[in-house]
Amino acid sequence: MKFLAALWTVYLVWGSTYLAIKLSVESLPAFLSAGTRFLLAGGLLALILVARGRSIRVTRRELASSALLGLSLLTLGVGMVTLAETRIDSSIAAMIAGSVPLQVILLRTLARERVARATRLSVLVGLAGLALVVLPGGGGAADAIGLAIALVSSVSWSLGSFFAHRLPLPRDGFVATVWEMLSAGVFLLVLGLVAGEPWSLDAAGFTLRSVAAWLYLAIFGSLLGFTAYAWLLRNAPISKVVTHQYVNPLVAIALGALVLGEQLTLAVGLGAALIVGSVFVAVRAEGAAARKLRSPASVDVRGTPADRTA
Repeated sequence: MKFLAALWTVYLVWGSTYLAIKLSVESLPAFLSAGTRFLLAGGLLALILVARGRSIRVTRRELASSALLGLSLLTLGVGMVTLAETRIDSSIAAMIAGSVPLQVILLRTLARERVARATRLSVLVGLAGLALVVLPGGGGAADAIGLAIALVSSVSWSLGSFFAHRLPLPRDGFVATVWEMLSAGVFLLVLGLVAGEPWSLDAAGFTLRSVAAWLYLAIFGSLLGFTAYAWLLRNAPISKVVTHQYVNPLVAIALGALVLGEQLTLAVGLGAALIVGSVFVAVRAEGAAARKLRSPASVDVRGTPADRTA
């Protein structure tokens, strides 16, 4: 029962974050809303850990590594997705982000790591699907700048996921996430200042659903979602946990259509099918290869826990 509750929490909560981001940026500035969200989530997680008697102290190297990962995954990853959704549909953003596992596998291939043939073929098909989503005119309401920002975001996400296990991070994943979120919050506030967001703020123009969406992202998207995911990593087969990678985009597409009336063109719909199908094949192929070699290779297609605090 706990397994299903945690898995469906990850399915629904992380799948719904793209809709919540779209609602939040209707009246809230992108960088400041993302930054304050991570500061709140990181602060709450730190308080919870301290209340449970766990130390959040880290070395300078661990802090620097956590900040670097926070920059890659959360500042340039989630923060840029937030900016992109001021210009593109939430479903489009979710589909581009859904290609991250395929990009990670491509990076592993370029690094000459052992990658199953079926996995490599699935990456080619999935990237072709990504091209259909981001090609000019293929995104419907999306504009070229928003698509470019979302694509850069996904690449940063992929790079962070690929290099994460090479960094000297805190051994406690929850502690690492605290510092990743707090550092990302600071970085995003600086970006907000540089972009002049504080001087264009209109508090009277904030809508209730934007503020509610921001709070949902902080409490449910970052705090609850990550906690459920971390529990799954410790207590469930990885083959089951990684299924969120192809379920989350489907949830995001469905919510975008139901709540916001977002519509997919034929090209984008085909691209979405290719991306989700390719991630499914890649996850299955990596899982089979890992079982055959009796190694945890399948971890490399899901990234790090913190890369899904979107």
